[in-house]
Amino acid sequence: MSLLDMGGGAANTPIILSILAYSFCSGTMLLINKMTLHHLPYPSLVTLVQLGVALVLIYGMKMCLGLPVDAIQWKFIVPYSYYIIGFALGVYCNMKSLSLSNVETVIVFKALSPCVVSFLDALFLGREYPSRRSWMALGLIVLGALGYAGHDAKFQSQGTAAYQWPFCYLLVISFEMAYGKSLLKSVDLKTQSGPVVYTNLLGIPPMMMFAAMGNEYGRFSQDHLVVSNGNGSNGSDASISAIAYVLLFLGCVAGTGIGYSSWWCRGMVSATSFTLIGVMNKCLTILLNILVWDQHAPPLGIASLALCLVGGSLYRQAPLRKDAVKAEATIQVAQDSSVAFELEEGEGGVESSSSSPLRNRGDSDPEGEPLMEESAA
Repeated sequence: MSLLDMGGGAANTPIILSILAYSFCSGTMLLINKMTLHHLPYPSLVTLVQLGVALVLIYGMKMCLGLPVDAIQWKFIVPYSYYIIGFALGVYCNMKSLSLSNVETVIVFKALSPCVVSFLDALFLGREYPSRRSWMALGLIVLGALGYAGHDAKFQSQGTAAYQWPFCYLLVISFEMAYGKSLLKSVDLKTQSGPVVYTNLLGIPPMMMFAAMGNEYGRFSQDHLVVSNGNGSNGSDASISAIAYVLLFLGCVAGTGIGYSSWWCRGMVSATSFTLIGVMNKCLTILLNILVWDQHAPPLGIASLALCLVGGSLYRQAPLRKDAVKAEATIQVAQDSSVAFELEEGEGGVESSSSSPLRNRGDSDPEGEPLMEESAA
């Protein structure tokens, strides 16, 4: 099936809503972060604030509105710690890429991520390798990326240095996409807030370390806390502008939104479909970037980027291998048996793993095949 032609009518409404929510949050946050870094060039500190404010908002809604939130448990910290390494590095590489390159550069390197994720899917997540059509689609993505590089002013002036951080971002996000999907299958959290809380909470220490490594504490103190020494002559220059506060707040809201929407969408679809959705939603980013920012790629560069997006739209998700289908069926039978036992014992079977909002029909249909697949994502 096509990525957008999922069929199933009202039954697929949650899938469509999760895709729209993730697309909106992802596209707008990229632009907000770009503008925020223009006023506050401290990538790790900005991310640190976004993570902390998201936690405050979540637990504030828990106290005031009764939002269900999973309790912190040590048995979940270890698997999420592995994920958080990729999460933290991905966020940092993304922020560094935005501070040194333009938005289109980040988009192109993310457009290359399906090439890597397709191999990870086959090696670790039980899927077939891409079909011939999908390899051709991946070729269009690579061709578009190469065409973009030839028209990127940053590449012409800085050479490969302009692509060091985006390349790191490509590798890290590919790992994150694959491991994040396996995490949802292996870790049984009961609420939508659970993954958001774990990733944000465990992401704070790495961001603090990155800020120290980049001397961001010292630079921020020198740039904005000089007023504390009583020297009034420097006070106006050291103050943070109102627009910076507004952008920081909007980034915190968007960050909280993308935390929920990304895990929601990841639970609804496969790893490769989730990666492709991330590529395709950058269409919104391009349109917004043309309207509000002045650091665009030239027209031929934009055309090359469009070729990447065309390739992404032609890419199809590889089906599960037969042995993986049988394994998932066995796991499902075991889970159903566990649920039945808990119901008989009166131990709250409604909160079992099969009832988790993060485990749903987005991965497989009754035949064991992904809903959003034809032969490779």
